[in-house]
Amino acid sequence: MVINGQQFTGGKPSAPSREAALLAAREVSKQFGGVIALRDVSFDLRSGEIHALMGENGAGKSTLMKILAGVYTDYSGVIEVAGEPVAFANVRDAEAAGIAIIHQELNLVPELNVADNIFLGREPLIAGLIVNRRAGIRAARALLNRLGIDLDPDARVGSLRVGEQQLVEIAKALSMEARILIMDEPTSALSPGECRRLFAIVRQLAADGVAIVYISHRIDEVMQLADRVTILRDGRHVLTQSMNTLDEDAIIAAMVGRSLLEASHEAGEGRGEVVLSVRDLSLVKSHRHGARRVLDGVSFDLHAGEILGIGGLLGSGRTEILETIFGSSGGRPGGVICLDGTPIDIRSPRDARRRGIALVTEDRKTQGLHLDSSITDNVALPLAGRLSRFGLRGFAAEEGLAREAVRSLGVRCESTSQTVSTLSGGNQQKVVIGKWLSTAPRVLLLDEPTRGIDVGAKREIYDLIFRLARDGLAIIVVSSELPELLLLADRVLVMSEGRQTAILPRAEASEERIMQLAAPREHLQRDVQ
Repeated sequence: MVINGQQFTGGKPSAPSREAALLAAREVSKQFGGVIALRDVSFDLRSGEIHALMGENGAGKSTLMKILAGVYTDYSGVIEVAGEPVAFANVRDAEAAGIAIIHQELNLVPELNVADNIFLGREPLIAGLIVNRRAGIRAARALLNRLGIDLDPDARVGSLRVGEQQLVEIAKALSMEARILIMDEPTSALSPGECRRLFAIVRQLAADGVAIVYISHRIDEVMQLADRVTILRDGRHVLTQSMNTLDEDAIIAAMVGRSLLEASHEAGEGRGEVVLSVRDLSLVKSHRHGARRVLDGVSFDLHAGEILGIGGLLGSGRTEILETIFGSSGGRPGGVICLDGTPIDIRSPRDARRRGIALVTEDRKTQGLHLDSSITDNVALPLAGRLSRFGLRGFAAEEGLAREAVRSLGVRCESTSQTVSTLSGGNQQKVVIGKWLSTAPRVLLLDEPTRGIDVGAKREIYDLIFRLARDGLAIIVVSSELPELLLLADRVLVMSEGRQTAILPRAEASEERIMQLAAPREHLQRDVQ
């Protein structure tokens, strides 16, 4: 396989054979303080194999992979590469052994461009001294083209959306000649089309002899990709089995220790009067060569108790609809937004909050939470001014608000003073939702509400959304996962390059129909003169 004009061998080993373990963990245990993250876990990976690693948040998946990748060095047990025991002192040792990892949390420098991030620490040099930026741009462009990623290698990473940044992470990992590739939730922010491209790349790498550990909560995608699956639960090994011997119910039962009933929500259940009306919504954003219309002519009504889904490919304008309604688009909006039949002017998130509109953003860690603050601080933040007296914080009122959010949303925590960064992904998401529910909104905007959380936590979020709709809240959900969209939504608004192509009742919506309507059309999204 050729990447950047170089032969990419994937470190194809002459030994061991495909059936022997290229990478193995033997009776590995790890604890953080008094918390046991892994207990006597064994795992093995073969050359040319795609091995799925699954489990709920907190099961120990990422901890095990960080041990294998040299991130954590303090553990008990044995790690072997090609049958030889190894003890990595750091990540560079693991990379030297041919192990590359794509972390679930983005590990990029926002101020640098795409090329600089891809080759960070491995920059092409002139005379061994001066960074050759032009060569780096050329090499990055060749790599991105090879992977079918339409990104400008000179674009600043901080200006990219979460999904685009994830693609940069993938390109960065694949730029290394690794024989073992660990992918931790690589598709969590990707559109269906980008997922298909990634799957093709993963299969090609495996065919070339690369051993791949694939961590994902998406059961359908691992069933498509993986040769074998290992499932962890509560830090313990539950099973390792050939994927073709398991079905979805068996995988879920192994992950959570029980069967999960399908969430239920009748279309239009409890649907009331129109709460939010949007007419001819548009958005123009500036870029280096001028301006671009990213939304054009979007119109819909949202009823009390209704869940309206928005589907489409990455870049179709899904998130921009929510941001424009919420006053955080960073562009020039147009059109009319009405609340309860009255036109409203929303110029900022503060205006939206005062009008009873709340937005749960797609990236909870950078846009939705203060990770180093407590649950109480996060939940009370939107109402800090209202809860204070004479300029002093109302600690008792804030604590009461946080306790009610923890109780009603089922947040699993030691106390409301617990730091948010120590919670699982699903519980962090509940805190974000609780923060906005504390403002008693009329309209709740949810952008990728289950991104990066496990199947059990997803079900809890689904149940919460259904409960809020039954209580009369008007809800809009953006999701890249079409099965999720079809499960949640009463109607689906489909976007393609900035314009809506249809609003489908649930009875008429299907994955195939949505994808047909989301396909790009050459007359859409255009530059503004």
